Amino acid sequence: MSENKAASSTSVAEVSKVFDTILVLDFGSQYSHLITRRLREFNVYAEMLPCTQKISELTWKPKGVILSGGPYSVYAEGAPHVDHDVFKLDVPILGICYGMQELAWINGKNVARGEKREYGPATLHVVDKSSPLFEGVDNSIVWMSHGDKLNGLPTGFKTIATSNNSPYCGIASETKPIYGIQFHPEVTHSAKGKILLKNFAINICKASQNWTMENFIDTEINRIRTIVGPTAEVIGAVSGGVDSTVAAKLMKEAIGNRFHAIMVDNGVLRMNEAENVKKNLGEGLGINLTVIDASEEFLTKLKGVTDPEKKRKIIGNTFIHVFEREAERIKPKDGDEIEFLLQGTLYPDVIESISFKGPSQTIKTHHNVGGLLDNMKLKLIEPLRELFKDEVRHLGELLGIPHDLVWRHPFPGPGIAIRVLGEVTKEQVAIARKADYIYIEEIVNAGLYDKISQAFACLLPVKSVGVMGDQRTYEQVIALRAIETTDFMTADWFPFEHGFLKKVASRIVNEVDGVARVTYDITSKPPATVEWE
Repeated sequence: MSENKAASSTSVAEVSKVFDTILVLDFGSQYSHLITRRLREFNVYAEMLPCTQKISELTWKPKGVILSGGPYSVYAEGAPHVDHDVFKLDVPILGICYGMQELAWINGKNVARGEKREYGPATLHVVDKSSPLFEGVDNSIVWMSHGDKLNGLPTGFKTIATSNNSPYCGIASETKPIYGIQFHPEVTHSAKGKILLKNFAINICKASQNWTMENFIDTEINRIRTIVGPTAEVIGAVSGGVDSTVAAKLMKEAIGNRFHAIMVDNGVLRMNEAENVKKNLGEGLGINLTVIDASEEFLTKLKGVTDPEKKRKIIGNTFIHVFEREAERIKPKDGDEIEFLLQGTLYPDVIESISFKGPSQTIKTHHNVGGLLDNMKLKLIEPLRELFKDEVRHLGELLGIPHDLVWRHPFPGPGIAIRVLGEVTKEQVAIARKADYIYIEEIVNAGLYDKISQAFACLLPVKSVGVMGDQRTYEQVIALRAIETTDFMTADWFPFEHGFLKKVASRIVNEVDGVARVTYDITSKPPATVEWE
């Protein structure tokens, strides 16, 4: 493990020592993160790791293990398989879809291609009414998503549920608390899926329901103080977004003015962002804040770059160089160097950026987790790394951060650089920035801001013919995006009224020089990501 990741990576182990933890081993299902999210909804901490995780390398013992679904066939060459040491943990295990087939493959290999793919709703028939897994579930609608299925019972297992197309829709070990289900209880389409997961985590695994943000505050502040020590100082990025604001406030609560918040104006921020951050965080929350204008440095390095991954790397690397310079400038009077860097990385960032061979793919590198230098001198502290967005917002409210800051829409680390598709120049940024400002202003004026999870405008690298003042124009296109989501892992587009979109489009075309056309993105996630790049 590289030194710069040592501080943050201890967080999982520390949290899992304080809170009873269900381990979710991910085989690449698009629903895997929802398993973790559902468990946390009833205050049970869950941690997701890749299915390739070596059990011997865990520094904590889970209360139970869930094997997720996945896109592969267990019998295919190169298919992912769980470390068999998971069964030596002597804890309850639940296999979901591919996870159940993995249990069957290990215990008799009774898995084969189904006559037809089963995708969508099905009726669950509970055979064993005494099974603790199905207490309160009864016969209900569940969600199927599989092409393979069991063609026989695994050795030592019994049938506890069926469906019209799956005679082994639910199975259980005859001697151990090991269960398998063919459907996905984590999705909302499974009517009583939450009850089933709650049965497993609480009734079967006996996990305590002590995962709350109130408890997390105390645990994380103590962890930060232990890592940083009584004299060391921390430098941290703030952007004005909820993640960095909550992380900064938490750090201030932990070590006071030994935390130095740095606002870097990288030239690709929202309109008036640097001034607003100085007012809200420095004056409003009393955070020790310095604002640095490094816009020319960033824009110079971005010149000629069009690939979004290269943009992220350039911005991430330049960001660290600026921070290390600032850390040297403000180092303590006793001559000790600042050792730590605070970042507001969230759990969805980690999930989307970690890739292992086979089941999962890296969609894009997130600035917080993939754009940092391998030889970075500063050691990372990421206190929000295990939290989903809604958990961060609840944490912010408990820390006394004003509502408008806690519920502010997310803004990506690379900023407008990934909302200007193509080369990033000062002129292109100005167009995207002004269009975005108008869009958000109209959303606020319409009373829709808190109903939308994220909204922004991006500038497309194409030109379109238009007419203004009886003259032909040939200028660029702005794409608007607004989404609704609870966890930012899946999202749907926000259904604006036509009149609203008409007003926004009219304002942008008339007030933003260089724009001839406005379009609205109605793509959900998946298949699209939230950002265009």
